[in-house]
Amino acid sequence: MTRPVLHVGFVPGVEPDRFVRRWRTGRRAAYLEVVPVPLSGQRRALAEGEVDMCFVRLPLDAVEDLHVVALWEERPAIVVGDENVLSLHEEISLADLEGETEIPAAHEDDAADRVAVVATGVGFTRLPLSLARLHHRKDTRQIPLVDAEPTRIALVWPRAADDELRQEFVGVVRGRTSRSSR
Repeated sequence: MTRPVLHVGFVPGVEPDRFVRRWRTGRRAAYLEVVPVPLSGQRRALAEGEVDMCFVRLPLDAVEDLHVVALWEERPAIVVGDENVLSLHEEISLADLEGETEIPAAHEDDAADRVAVVATGVGFTRLPLSLARLHHRKDTRQIPLVDAEPTRIALVWPRAADDELRQEFVGVVRGRTSRSSR
């Protein structure tokens, strides 16, 4: 008899390693497979059944048919070239950015492209700190943005597909052990 596989997606910047380790240390009824999902495809991956559950970056459109477990907030940051005068800051505020050139997002999956642009010395770009770290380059700096709204990571899955296996994974993510109760 083959064990089922629970496919869990994750968007860039989310590191699911600790949850995978917790899952594998327990005696689980299913294998766990983690699947990278582009930010632009987080809703589609669930809708098309590519993943059973997904770590997503909120907001997410049309969540009425989904279970949404909000998990943690990501600190906002800016990324600048290391020759930019803004790179001298340890942390920065929105007021410090007035009059500076911002490289805005062209689409949801362009973080690496924006970091490459600011590395040339042109302006700054805003990213969650986890994404800024993911796309770090030697010629850039990530600087925490102290007065901007954080982003939020959540674990989501279709309400119609809720089962004991998914609930077991939610328990792992929330830190429950086999001796814990819900």
